[in-house]
Amino acid sequence: MIQTPYLLFLGDAPDQLAAKVAQGIRDWRPDNAVGQFRMEGCRADVRLPDMDLAAAKAAGAKTLVIGVANRGGVISAAWKKVLVQALEEGFDLASGLHNLLRDEADLVAVAQATGRSLHDVRVPSVPYPIANGVKRSGKRCLTIGTDCSVGKMYTSLAVDAEMKARRLKSSFRATGQTGILVTGNGVPLDAVIADFMAGSIEWLTPDNEADHWDHIEGQGSLFHVSYSGVTMALIHGGQPDALILCHEPTRAHMRGLPGYDLPSLEALRDMALPIARIANPACQVVGVSINTSAMGEDEALSYLEATEKRLGLPACDPFRQGAAKLADALDAI
Repeated sequence: MIQTPYLLFLGDAPDQLAAKVAQGIRDWRPDNAVGQFRMEGCRADVRLPDMDLAAAKAAGAKTLVIGVANRGGVISAAWKKVLVQALEEGFDLASGLHNLLRDEADLVAVAQATGRSLHDVRVPSVPYPIANGVKRSGKRCLTIGTDCSVGKMYTSLAVDAEMKARRLKSSFRATGQTGILVTGNGVPLDAVIADFMAGSIEWLTPDNEADHWDHIEGQGSLFHVSYSGVTMALIHGGQPDALILCHEPTRAHMRGLPGYDLPSLEALRDMALPIARIANPACQVVGVSINTSAMGEDEALSYLEATEKRLGLPACDPFRQGAAKLADALDAI
């Protein structure tokens, strides 16, 4: 078990999206985080008190969580001094990066010398099966995006929270490092061997009661040439009954791919639905989640209204406005 509360390490994150792990913990488990640690040049801020290690220790923090999700998931050499010092001052370390803490000899040596723990979240701990495509009982909703980091996890968490508030049967199923750190369990999908990815999602969303909804956290995008593989595994392994389209409309290009424009919501709908119907012929698109965090209130409301009219689907920003519209759409199935 990872000890709480956390000090969220933002390091030298170049922008807010790079600190999405820390932001997710801050937004969904605020009681688990006492502060943030930012290095010189950090351009992210998750609106927690800035603390050095001593201040965080005095505030009760037990684990330094690497809250940065950089391209390739590497532990920067610039971070090492802070990570070593944190171990020496009595913190455990937790990370969801591909670059595992346990593979860094200097961190392992210091952890052993100080009796501290290294927690690597992005390590599969189950011998997942190969997907068999057998229909499972219960209902499943998958969030899919026009791009990476557009709000798929936030949407799934928000709809799950709304359905629980209505006393409906509902579970959030984490498939990435942030979701696992928020909820404490899940499948680190992009670290699963490719042949077993779809099977891991079948394992994550087993047979359930007929009126129970699994909200499967989406990953990547079918249109993102770097990360489309995880999206396909989620679609086929999840066998979703419902898809929620997720979009951030203010971006100039795909995340990390300046040569690629964002697809339209219509293109996402028309691409994803036929693929989903391979595994579940009854799958339908039920709503649209728009990340309006970069918009003013009037602009956001106008965009949502236009999106609803254009697509004929309920549209909302579930984090900003609540997920009632999306929960209504699912409850009607």
